[in-house]
Amino acid sequence: MDIKIHPTMTVSNIKNMVPITLEAETTHYTTWTTLFEVHCRAYQVYDHLKPSTVAAADAKAATLWPGIDAIVLQWIYGTISNDLLLIILKPKQTAHQTWTAIATHFNDNKSARQVQLQQQFSNIRLENFSSMAAYCQQVKHLADQLDNIGAPVDNQRLVTQLLSGLTEQYESIFAVLQHQEPLPEFSERRSRLTMEENKKKSQTTHAAASASTALAATTTSPA
Repeated sequence: MDIKIHPTMTVSNIKNMVPITLEAETTHYTTWTTLFEVHCRAYQVYDHLKPSTVAAADAKAATLWPGIDAIVLQWIYGTISNDLLLIILKPKQTAHQTWTAIATHFNDNKSARQVQLQQQFSNIRLENFSSMAAYCQQVKHLADQLDNIGAPVDNQRLVTQLLSGLTEQYESIFAVLQHQEPLPEFSERRSRLTMEENKKKSQTTHAAASASTALAATTTSPA
């Protein structure tokens, strides 16, 4: 006789599914919850994040519930930092109680996180990133985090901040882009700036190659 295995039993490493470790002081709470909820839906345990709804008459479900709930609890513990674990950990907690405790922790710190995010967003600069793509990604990420805590960033402010954080190397394109009315969508500006970065890299590579060729020709020229 075939024995049906619950999907939770097939997860060997929760970090493969939820790669973010949620810290006690972080701006990634919404990202973490989104990934975790998707994972729970996929493995048919999303109801364990809510108050228990197991019907008393369903003896089989009632028997399986505690064990599966413990697995979901292990998933939560396995994707949060030790500092956060010590804050929310209590004996005999259910997955729902732990999930709620984490939400309460971050909601209580919403004002402080908003101030932190606003500062990070206003001070972000291209020079602190390895590429234009990484810079644009972080600008959008911070805007999304602000939106998630009730402080939305509209397209004009998003694009304005993106442009104001550019280095002097992009002064010419900054002058062109900032005067466009209305300001294009963020995705369009991101694409344009990434293309500009690739263009500058190509020019630098070409100039270096030309200089190397000229030096080689000078070195090998007969006296």
